[in-house]
Amino acid sequence: MKIISRGCQLGWLLVTGCLLCGGASAAPASVPPVSYGVEADTFHPVKEQHGMVSSVDALATRVGVDILKQGGNAVDAAVAVGFALAVTHPQAGNLGGGGFMLLRTAAGRTTTIDFREMAPAGASRDMFLDKQGNADSKLSLTSHLASGTPGTVAGFALAVQKYGTLPLARLLEPAIRLARDGFVINDALANDLKTYGKEVLLSHPASKAIFFKADGTPYQKGERLVQKNLARSLQLIAEQGAAAFYQGKIADEIAAEMAAHGGLISKADLTAYRAVERQPVSGTYHGYELFSMPPPSSGGIHIVQILNILENFDLAKMGFGSADAIQVMAEAEKYAYADRSEYLGDPDFVKVPWQALTSKAYAKSLAQQIDLQQARPSSAIKPGNLAPYESNQTTHFSVVDQRGNAVAVTYTLNTNFGSGIVAGNSGILMNNQMDDFSAKPGTPNVYGLVGGDANAIQPAKRPLSSMSPTIVVKEGKAWLVTGSPGGSRIITTVLQMVVNSIDFGMNVAEATNAPRFHHQWLPDQLRVEKGFSPDTLRLLESRGQHVQVEAAMGSTQSIMIAPDGTLYGASDPRSPGALTAGY
Repeated sequence: MKIISRGCQLGWLLVTGCLLCGGASAAPASVPPVSYGVEADTFHPVKEQHGMVSSVDALATRVGVDILKQGGNAVDAAVAVGFALAVTHPQAGNLGGGGFMLLRTAAGRTTTIDFREMAPAGASRDMFLDKQGNADSKLSLTSHLASGTPGTVAGFALAVQKYGTLPLARLLEPAIRLARDGFVINDALANDLKTYGKEVLLSHPASKAIFFKADGTPYQKGERLVQKNLARSLQLIAEQGAAAFYQGKIADEIAAEMAAHGGLISKADLTAYRAVERQPVSGTYHGYELFSMPPPSSGGIHIVQILNILENFDLAKMGFGSADAIQVMAEAEKYAYADRSEYLGDPDFVKVPWQALTSKAYAKSLAQQIDLQQARPSSAIKPGNLAPYESNQTTHFSVVDQRGNAVAVTYTLNTNFGSGIVAGNSGILMNNQMDDFSAKPGTPNVYGLVGGDANAIQPAKRPLSSMSPTIVVKEGKAWLVTGSPGGSRIITTVLQMVVNSIDFGMNVAEATNAPRFHHQWLPDQLRVEKGFSPDTLRLLESRGQHVQVEAAMGSTQSIMIAPDGTLYGASDPRSPGALTAGY
């Protein structure tokens, strides 16, 4: 690999295409050592000794660090960050959405909390089809029908109850203060209000009243945003716990909003909601252990599946950014996303063949079909025969405390500001997560993902997700805590953080800054960020890849723990306002 330039927008490496040839390797070379952050490195991570928080918003990060300094553990800090983001990052931070938490204790126990939204009892399989039988994205994205029963408050409450050390009310104090007294709007929120606000917020009076001024213009950078109604809702949760949201006044506000506008969420749906603790998906890669989210996330299974395929090749020898490395990874991604379309769904409703999908033997059979010199058309790839092997807008944050507990949380409203609907006088933006179901098998959702019967709409079912909070373990201890937003691109973004760190020996800042690419089977397109050499892209085109240079993807917030316990963290430069900090 030859480095030509480091002068790209984010300081990304510009690399030439590597002319190495070959197929699956039975004995890949050993992976290079990780530098963690030595002077010779181009990008330097944040370095701290005791605790660290990495999130998309500086105010929320500082909230988490303060909780750690006050003796809270990683779960306490993560929950405080999550509530703060509901105030300062309303594009994705939320009370009216849902997500996933992955945590690993200092003693070595790893578990997950699933607080994904659920379809209301009145939901039906064909609820988003028009009279001609076609999927209507307006219904699934911007109407009151778009919202599933929210899970965030239940998930955070369960996490604190089982694994936290501080009272829930204490963890809500910073968010209440930020909502009540206001905060100064940063670039990220100002830009998103300008870009997306008019599309999804202006048509709803309660939303308009919060995010737009009297003259109809959105709040701008440097102006103070006060959210009195949201502060009252947060105060109710502090006083009454999750019951305030699912059984009390907030539940009444949500149910009344839905009933008045044809939505489906009832107070009975809210009362019945439960967050669920699940066993994580796990796998191994070059001697490292990896833990990630199980279904209804597809992320964990397919990250493990892709890594199992890649283990049959010598990526370290190919080199970062080489045509060979990208070819192998893109082809592996195609197979995984094809399987996702067929087999993944809510495990409470469908049998997910996770053993087959994460089988090393199945992965080897797929690796043997990858040709370094010729891409296989997506039309020629179908979901695999598993029988022989069976026994855009989200946010992520990572936390590690001084005891060695690690938490990764990815949660969302789905698209920017969700449905754009604020529930009554609650100040709470509602999700449009129902779009993540397969409205019609074979029809892509807003992220272009195709699904099947396993992800069809059913009452009380959780829609399939790509959210992939992930922890990599080295020699029994948490080593990398990471995750990202990005819809369908979450899986490949997190995958590249793992590969960049292990195969290419990058420190966490280098792995974060490196340019990314993505293939999701359908459409048959290899999406790449700026920063790859034109030579590499031409080589990939000659091998049959349909290369498309597009906007930046993902926003990883990651922490790496060195063997001596030193913490190294990095926030993604693709997200203005993100901050990693510690003490």
